[in-house]
Amino acid sequence: MQLNRQLCQDLLNEGKAAYAAGDPSDACPYNMLGADVEERFGYRYWTRGWGMARSAAEEQAAQPAEASAGQ
Repeated sequence: MQLNRQLCQDLLNEGKAAYAAGDPSDACPYNMLGADVEERFGYRYWTRGWGMARSAAEEQAAQPAEASAGQ
């Protein structure tokens, strides 16, 4: 496995898809404490993608409430 930008993007998308499927953040298939650099890399970007998807979903859910609060 080469640690490159394409792999990084794939892992981000994998994490986003996991969030969309309803998987919890601790369902990451990669090991944060693994001795293997590839496992740590996978964990970092998978969880980053999951977090990005969660933040986007929370932001979307909060926007309609903010818009109606001023009226």
